[in-house]
Amino acid sequence: MTQHSFRNRVSSPLTFAALGVMALLAGSAFAAPAGQTANIVGPEDESKPISVTVWLNPHNKAALDTAVDQMYDSSSPNYHRFLTLKQFNEQYAPTDKEVGTVRDYLTAHNLKVTSTEKNNRFVVAQGNVGAAQTAFNTKINKVMVDGVMHHANATPATVTGAASALVATVQGLSDLRYKAMVKRAANPETGVPYAGVSPSSAGADGLFFSGDCLRPAESHVFKTDGSFPEAFYAGNRYGADITNTAPNLPPCGYDANEIQTAYGLKQLYKKGLDGTGQTIVIVDAFGSNTILSDANLFSQLNGLPALTSSNFQIVTPTGPVTCTATNGCIAGDWQLETTLDVEWAHAIAPNANIVLVLTVDNSLTNLDLGDLAAIGNQYGNVISNSFGISEIALKEFDPAELVVENGIAQIAAALGISLNVSTGDDGDQLITNNEDFGINAVSVNANADSPFATAVGGTSTFLDPKNDIKLQTGWGLNVAFLTTPAPNAPLVPPTFLGFQSGSGGGTSVVYAKPKFQKSLKGKFRLLPDISMNADPQTGSEIIVSPDGNPANVTVIVAGGTSLSCPMFSGLWAIANQAAGGGPIGEAAPILYELPDKAIIDVNLTPVDTLLNVSGLIIDPPNAPIFESQTDLAQPLQNTKLFVSALYNSHSSTRWDLFTFGTDSSLFTAPGWDNVTGLGTPNGTTFINQVVKAVQ
Repeated sequence: MTQHSFRNRVSSPLTFAALGVMALLAGSAFAAPAGQTANIVGPEDESKPISVTVWLNPHNKAALDTAVDQMYDSSSPNYHRFLTLKQFNEQYAPTDKEVGTVRDYLTAHNLKVTSTEKNNRFVVAQGNVGAAQTAFNTKINKVMVDGVMHHANATPATVTGAASALVATVQGLSDLRYKAMVKRAANPETGVPYAGVSPSSAGADGLFFSGDCLRPAESHVFKTDGSFPEAFYAGNRYGADITNTAPNLPPCGYDANEIQTAYGLKQLYKKGLDGTGQTIVIVDAFGSNTILSDANLFSQLNGLPALTSSNFQIVTPTGPVTCTATNGCIAGDWQLETTLDVEWAHAIAPNANIVLVLTVDNSLTNLDLGDLAAIGNQYGNVISNSFGISEIALKEFDPAELVVENGIAQIAAALGISLNVSTGDDGDQLITNNEDFGINAVSVNANADSPFATAVGGTSTFLDPKNDIKLQTGWGLNVAFLTTPAPNAPLVPPTFLGFQSGSGGGTSVVYAKPKFQKSLKGKFRLLPDISMNADPQTGSEIIVSPDGNPANVTVIVAGGTSLSCPMFSGLWAIANQAAGGGPIGEAAPILYELPDKAIIDVNLTPVDTLLNVSGLIIDPPNAPIFESQTDLAQPLQNTKLFVSALYNSHSSTRWDLFTFGTDSSLFTAPGWDNVTGLGTPNGTTFINQVVKAVQ
């Protein structure tokens, strides 16, 4: 791996050395979207300016597929014989003649070529919508997405003539955006995130919020003006008392020491396995104007090394970046995303270098270019992506992005780099697909769906007094109100809010099942592969300046698969270090070969659920109503085992019920499941078995 000098902020042009794009599976996966009518407002103005990025096919596509397949086949003599950039470029880069043919096609169709990638991977051209429609044989419509007007092509782009065999896909005909996968711990009654606190309230070890998320069972009686109706509830208790003061604030949240202990990392650190010599590459949009000061305060309070010019670098491959209240950064939580990614990758691998790749916005094209810059410059063996978009939405409105994202991931895999991607925070995405895109379908998250990426899901994780894992389940939260606010009269019946958030997962409708999932059922790619803590209600503390003003720095609790992904990326950096410095390649194929004890199966047992909440409502002359554990946990859909707990809201004093492990139509089960994948890494055993697998 090339060594780099690190500086606080470096702007670099798009000069990555060897990049390519793989065309996706041929056939029905990329047929014209069927019945694309949802949320379409009408045709786009043909005079509107548009910029397109035309990606060329690599040379010897079949040979590239075979080579990468052999790199991840442990029975092949080419196992883990990764390509160098020079080899990749020599074997698979398009030629000057090929790119000339594509440039001529664009010019002939009234599109002005403005740039060509250094190694002919893509050509950028500008023109108007009318010219683009003619050039690429499609229509471009106005599309309303989550209340914002966008545009999208009605059918996939095609080209004719000599260029037709050379063009992989065309980006820019749609202008959908990636979303950050961060979730703040929030009050379920209002949806408003819990208030942050001043860093000055820290305890001796940096602890601000209580680490006691799942407490022993309690019983409570609630009456109406001292009379009926009356309700009795008993079971687990979630979070600290609302009277707690700092530190140990309610409801709960973990610091670095607690998570390091929970995942068995302290034993690794004692052996010098802490990421030394490795670089974690984090790709985000916009960034945070206060990332260095915020992350260093986080490091100081948690006993981590400071981030300096020797171990932290920011690069901006698409141009200068800034985070403002008007460019979508703060509203889209990208400054929060950036902070979470940097601080928690650093917390897991304290002595790894970090390269933060920031793009000028969260457009699909620019974040793709951020990944390509990370790969082409070989910044590190591990890349962390905590952003995504519904796969079914891309298949419907922008299939070009599926071609590009999969190609990016294959390049990373060919070079021995693990591209780790969040699986999303909205469970099966049925609700968000309906609300955002008008699509009544479940979906996995892109770009975690690629068989060349490692999909990282999430858990709800509860620790014991020694900070070991007491209990964990797949992240998925149902909420019910049991009482009114003070004076806490019982609600008859309880008010069920249903599913709130949860780890993304499920079955791709685009990608065939990769060989490493051969033991799993079905014919398509299944998500996730691995998981770590992600539930914001069992989330982690971060130090952030939410409005970009360092004078307003605060401590909050955050989660989402945006937490689990950088944590796993930090752990994979340690695996690369332990294996001799790496690269050891894409994580997912290795994970499925590890013995059982290397990964902890996230699977509740009936013993874990004995203290779930049940209740009794008395309201004469009506007959008493017994509320069983299952009654109170609705809607369960496919879930069989769950953990429920009483929660006393510190904002309203209302008593609620939190049901953990209820992830929309997804469910946690023995073995691989579509919420947690194979499970969670088992500390030293995990690292030792990874090293054994790659040797």
